[in-house]
Order: sequence, then structure tokens, then C-alpha cells
Amino acid sequence: MDKVVATAEEALADVMDGASLAVGGFGLSGVPNVLVQALYATGASGLSVVSNNCGVDGGGLGILLAAGRIARVTGSYVGDNKEFARQYLSGELLVELTPQGTLAERLRAGGCGIPAFFTPAGVGTQVADGGLPWRYAPDGSVAVASPPKEIREFDGLPHVLEHGITTDFALVRAAKGDRHGNLVFHRSARNFNPLAAMAGRVTVAEVEQLVEPGELDPDEIHLPGVFVQRVVELTPEQAADKQIERRTVSAPPARGTVRR
Repeated sequence: MDKVVATAEEALADVMDGASLAVGGFGLSGVPNVLVQALYATGASGLSVVSNNCGVDGGGLGILLAAGRIARVTGSYVGDNKEFARQYLSGELLVELTPQGTLAERLRAGGCGIPAFFTPAGVGTQVADGGLPWRYAPDGSVAVASPPKEIREFDGLPHVLEHGITTDFALVRAAKGDRHGNLVFHRSARNFNPLAAMAGRVTVAEVEQLVEPGELDPDEIHLPGVFVQRVVELTPEQAADKQIERRTVSAPPARGTVRR
């Protein structure tokens, strides 16, 4: 029952070329950066990644992307990454864009053993009708387009068929976890990390604080250990190393004014 692995490199030693991975994170919040760096060190390539976004230039999944290790991305947000845009538009990367809520439910469904579901999200758009550019040709034409999806009517409203997602591995980051793999996430890091963890056949979690079994209140646990196969304890330095997506500060008050 003790799922703790000594190092991130050991936890990911069996990730092979062409593997599929669900990766947690919301923007730069809750990104499993230590595991991403360890995955980079394995040299695995041709990876298919499912994640809310594909990191930023020089951070998160952007590290693997810049090294040409990612072949396909399924996600819902692709901003703040110039290298992603370059690879997508030049035809180097296959990209399946999906509505954010649909992506979340596809991951959850896969983790629950639900093969497919119907949703109204995307009806009347290229999400349902097909034609979204998945891959461009070098000349800028569309080389691969999304196929049309099945539409059915429920209670008088059209719904589109979406398929659940399962992956070979899942990489997630938790604020706290125990040796049995029970995990607790902090605020917006909870948005996609539990869902990604559910979708992976082998889920690896990096935890900022490792506690002993029984120390977590059952009502506090966001993801039960049944979904987690490997746990990596972060050092204090690794746990504290968190990027800020956009740093903003308030302008100082004018001289002679009183701030209330």
C-alpha cells in the first residue's frame, strides 16, 4: 500500500515513446513541474498529451514542446505559448481543441469507466459539425480536420456525442498526500488535477507535503488513493518553486495623498 517512489525519475522510468499522458494544471497553478522535468530527462518522444493547456514558453509542458517531444495535444486553451502557435501553424503538431467543460467531463468519464456521453456544448459549431483544423500543411492549408460528431435530441434539444478519455499515464501535483495516494489540492490547482489523475492508467503524483496514512481527515481528501499508483515527495525547495502567470502591482499613491 506504500506508493511512495524515491525519485521522479524512477517514477517515470517506464514511460515509452508514443505514450499518452493526462497532465494536471490550470494555467501555471498546480502544474507538476518536477515530473515534467523528469519526463524530459527520460528522452521519451512522440507523446500525446491531454491537458487544459500546453504550458508556457520555457515552463510546464512548454519544456517538452520546445524539445519536439509532443506529437499531439488535446486541450481547451492554447494562449501564452508562442512555440505552440508556431508548431501548430507550421504543421508540426496535431491539436484537438475542445470546450473546457467538455474536456473536464471527458477526463472524468474516462476515469469512471464511461465510454461516451452527450452534451449540448458545441452544438451548432465546428466542434460538432467537424472542420476544425487539427493539423495544418506546410503551405497553410488544412491537412487534417476534425470529423463530424453524432447529434441526438434530448428533451427537444440537440446534444453532441463526446468520448471519455483514458491515457497511459497521468502526471499531477497535490498540496498534500499520504503514502496510500490520497490527495488534497489547493484552490485552482483542483480544477484539472483530480480529473487528469482519474484518467490515467498509471497516475504519478508529486506532493508538496507527504503525511502518514490516517493523518488526512477523510472529508478533506479530494482524490482517493485508488486512482493513484505512485507518489513522489517534493523537497521544500521544489514545493516552493511556483511560477506566477501574470505579476501585477498597484500604482503607488500620489505624493501627499492618504490611502484609506
